Amino acid sequence: MNKSLLPYLILAGSLIFVAIFAEYLTPFDPYVQNLESALTPPNSVNLLGTDRYGRDVLSRVIIGSQTTLCASLLLLSVISIVGSLIGAICGYNGGKLDTILMRISDIFLAFPQMVFAVAVAGILGGGLFNAAFALAIIGWTKYARIARGLTLTIRSLPYIDAAKMAGTSSIGILFSHILPNIAGAILVTAALDIGTIIMELAGLSFLGLGAQPPTAEWGAMMNNGRSMLQTASWVILSPGFAIFITVAIFNLLGDKLRDVMDKKSVV
Repeated sequence: MNKSLLPYLILAGSLIFVAIFAEYLTPFDPYVQNLESALTPPNSVNLLGTDRYGRDVLSRVIIGSQTTLCASLLLLSVISIVGSLIGAICGYNGGKLDTILMRISDIFLAFPQMVFAVAVAGILGGGLFNAAFALAIIGWTKYARIARGLTLTIRSLPYIDAAKMAGTSSIGILFSHILPNIAGAILVTAALDIGTIIMELAGLSFLGLGAQPPTAEWGAMMNNGRSMLQTASWVILSPGFAIFITVAIFNLLGDKLRDVMDKKSVV
């Protein structure tokens, strides 16, 4: 493992660890209301203060990582795998299927991703699943295009011809030779996309099209606290800072991973 990549992996791994075990790391129940302590400023008991319902903001930020980060990683896994498979199949086989699916991807790529997602999520109604589905509809196209372009290059290489002469089936060539060789580029793209997906999911929740109350989700928490920016700024700044830190860490990881992969390709 490249040593320069290790610190970023540790930071990203720490965020994922917090998201997985969030229920055990919260100092208070993030959903229990206590109106007597509503909008309490940060103090030694409630380190990030409380919201309008007296719920501990730190606990909601921690449990919100489970909602935001896990949903983003799951969505990214789905669109990257599905998109890569579609692109690789189209690039290897060509024909009418390739033409139809690539024209569909062109149509989706013609729309700004967030605008399209807002429209679809608005039609489907609020909810984290609907928001993720709206982003998935358009998100697979990038990976399909990348995978197709790489497959078109790889399928003409001599070792692919040798595999065909050895009697390897198209599916065998696809999974044994093509997908493993495009996995690095897909991984780098996915790593760089994590921050974007986190912001898009949080953005849909901020607009009321994602996670619904009382679910703790960073974008929804910012939406709930936007009217109190001047009177109780910690309510909106805490989840906002959590989004900033998480996106920054994954963007740095993606940049470093890309640098490492570029050096390997040069060598």
